[in-house]
Amino acid sequence: MAPQSRHHPPALPALVAQGLLAGLAGVAAMTLAEKLEQAVTGRPNSYVPAHTLERLLGLPRRPDRDRLGLNWAMHWGQGVLLGLVRAVMAQRGIRGPMGSFLFLNLRLLNDQSFENATGVGAPPWTWPAGEQAVDLLHKAVYAFVAGEVADRLVAPGRHATGDIRRGTPGAGARARHLAAGSDVGRGETGLLGRA
Repeated sequence: MAPQSRHHPPALPALVAQGLLAGLAGVAAMTLAEKLEQAVTGRPNSYVPAHTLERLLGLPRRPDRDRLGLNWAMHWGQGVLLGLVRAVMAQRGIRGPMGSFLFLNLRLLNDQSFENATGVGAPPWTWPAGEQAVDLLHKAVYAFVAGEVADRLVAPGRHATGDIRRGTPGAGARARHLAAGSDVGRGETGLLGRA
């Protein structure tokens, strides 16, 4: 029987709860940042989330004033649910600022995929530079806050390449590399020379 690691991945219900909490924290921070930015710039609320969800659900188009509930559902719902992905990233060793940067890109891809697939949005490169910067800033706040919360809540598990230290192959990965004729993972000569 294989020895057990002292780092056990959380049970699925715990990981789900941690991810939802990380997403909630991220979207709350993003919303606060948006409201502060709007108070300074005078930028109005965006109802693109509402109209995106409207299209996804096949609902008839309604004016913005009739879609506040849908707006909040899509705004908060996407953010909370995407926290699940960040929790899995944290568990699998994709943590810290780099993990949050990668997650930022996922968040942007998620928004743009839904908004453009439904015909509600326009590709970001067609936006004015100021709108691009504001959107990127708010999504970065979301991604880095959600990432920090996920990294604190989720105990690191084993990365697919080996042990809990990201990128350090464990015994199983070393054995596979050695069987394939590679010294990668043993601290000897690898692809880039002496390790």
